Amino acid sequence: MPLTVVRREHMHLYAREPRSRAAKVAVDALLRLQHAEEQQLEQARGESGLTKNEFLAVRYMLQAHRDGRAMGPKDLAVMLNVSNASVTKIVDGLVDKGDLVRGPHPTDRRAQVLEPTVQAAKKIDASYARFHEAVVEVMDHLSSVENGILARCLSQITEALADGRPAPVDEYTVDPDGVAEPHDA
Repeated sequence: MPLTVVRREHMHLYAREPRSRAAKVAVDALLRLQHAEEQQLEQARGESGLTKNEFLAVRYMLQAHRDGRAMGPKDLAVMLNVSNASVTKIVDGLVDKGDLVRGPHPTDRRAQVLEPTVQAAKKIDASYARFHEAVVEVMDHLSSVENGILARCLSQITEALADGRPAPVDEYTVDPDGVAEPHDA
């Protein structure tokens, strides 16, 4: 396949041409943003020395830690959608690399809790920093009206992609003080 086709693959994802030239420009910009984020994260993941599942595992563990939630290997297996054997291999590798530490579960002596290390936090934060800094820098220079329009449009796209399904509800919600509380069942 010619490289010109491969390099522009991300720009030809819509099934129907947008109705106006302005809409096409906006759709293309959105697709380029999505592609740029994917490329940047893949580059950062590669630089981290982690496999894709290891990278995701550290990311999930770091978010749980920051939310004040304890997570163990079983939780991680669910998050990664992998078998218990696979998650054991992933956790062993991350412990060997110094990105996770195992600890005893506070209430279940048969279980263990996984915690990300400072080293792991630096890897994940560094991987997202460039993208987030670029986004914030651009948004900070838009007017309130422009940010409002952009937020409304992106929310409408997100809602359209949900196709009428309710948004997924996390097991926990973090209150403004940073305390994780379980949702009422």
